[in-house]
Amino acid sequence: MAKTILVVDDSITMVLSLKTTLTMNGFHAEGAGNGREALDKLKAGLKPDLIVTDINMPVMGGMDLIRAVRSTPGMKFVPILTLTTESELAKRNEGKLAGATGWCVKPLSGNDLIAVIRKVLPGA
Repeated sequence: MAKTILVVDDSITMVLSLKTTLTMNGFHAEGAGNGREALDKLKAGLKPDLIVTDINMPVMGGMDLIRAVRSTPGMKFVPILTLTTESELAKRNEGKLAGATGWCVKPLSGNDLIAVIRKVLPGA
């Protein structure tokens, strides 16, 4: 059965691009436009095997999403990758403290993203 990955980004183009890349590599991909929308999907029953999130988004950003996911029952150990333009060490450390599994900086090729996903997602 295909692993499910939730892609969270306020850029519709980025969400569609990532979903296409993931689908072409055998994953099932769901999308959300911000952290609040992602949490709503989780509360509605979506159980992703991995979450890929941007950091800077309206309504609810990636850091708040990561913290919220980590405090959600059953989601504590779901890998969370950031995919963001933020590259500062302080932001990376904040992400790590919030519970991010990995930090990827845009632009990142589809092949590189898939390689990272295969490293952090068991059985991918």
